[in-house]
Amino acid sequence: MKTKRVDTFLMIAVFIIGLFGIIMIYSASSIWAEYKFHDAFKFVKAQGIFFLAGIVLMNALLKIDYSVYQKHANKILGICFLLLVLVLIPGIGTVRNGSRSWFGLGGFGIQPSEFAKIGLIIYVSKYLANHRKEMRDIKKGVLPILMVIGVFFLLIMLEPDFGTAMVIVLTLVCMIFVSGVKVSFFVKVGFMGLLGIVGLILVAPYRMARIVSFLNPWTDPLGSGFQIIQSLYAIGPGGLLGQGFLNSHQKHFYLPEPQTDFIFSIISEEFGFLGVLIVVSFFFFLFYRSLKISMRTEDAFGKYLSFGLAFGILIQAVLNLCVVVGLIPVTGVTLPFLSYGGSSLLVSMASMGIILNISKK
Repeated sequence: MKTKRVDTFLMIAVFIIGLFGIIMIYSASSIWAEYKFHDAFKFVKAQGIFFLAGIVLMNALLKIDYSVYQKHANKILGICFLLLVLVLIPGIGTVRNGSRSWFGLGGFGIQPSEFAKIGLIIYVSKYLANHRKEMRDIKKGVLPILMVIGVFFLLIMLEPDFGTAMVIVLTLVCMIFVSGVKVSFFVKVGFMGLLGIVGLILVAPYRMARIVSFLNPWTDPLGSGFQIIQSLYAIGPGGLLGQGFLNSHQKHFYLPEPQTDFIFSIISEEFGFLGVLIVVSFFFFLFYRSLKISMRTEDAFGKYLSFGLAFGILIQAVLNLCVVVGLIPVTGVTLPFLSYGGSSLLVSMASMGIILNISKK
């Protein structure tokens, strides 16, 4: 392979959106952090540490030839499997917001399901690259990889973390789809998936409450519908240019933990439609440049890998934005690069580091 220059535009875009995320985390969290911890910069400092670590990680992965991941894909997947099992064990895994999906490390938390995204994308990329002919046969090619995906989906659902599980499954299914599997198969899988989602909703009362609040938040305005109502109250007054930086009203103890899943609501309130347009444009720019890299890559593994990593970020962003504006029920999915959360930021930066490495080939 010929070595070319790294995609500079993509790298610059990652730095800009990451820095903007830190700025907005300060705006969204400063009031709450000052009240609870007497430190308006508490969340900013933590995110800043992870952002610097993310830059180091991204640059390190940029220099590591991506073919290494193909050689060690099975080991990477095995480590991800072990971590997902360990986090379910009481005393090892930490419970946050009703989900045992974290490893507590000092004042920080590491979410293994986030790193399982990359592990699975690497493994599926290797599988698709090595079994291109077999993928035409559902039993020999498709079902084995679906079984692997199913095992990881089950482990993540045991935490439970429905949002992350859905992002992973949708990403991997898209990768399998572009490998050339018949559309009719995905129609059947989609129907079975819908039945499965209905079943998961019925067995968990809190998920049913989210569906009800999604259909009509005002049925429980102080309970399950509270967050989406407050989110819409933030978005509505934003107008064309917004209320101005730091001038959000909803972050004053109305919208719960606005620096996390609903940070886009604060962006909408403070920067209006123009801010929304800029943020959405950044995500599509990242996806466009990454997709362009994927299309130009001659190596099958690199092609699937860059596509999967890019699509994973796009799917997560789209799901988050749809939740914030009330198009789908609350899933608990963060907004890549912008929401507060070290694991999510590190995984997003790592994904871009790998894509940037592929861009050099």
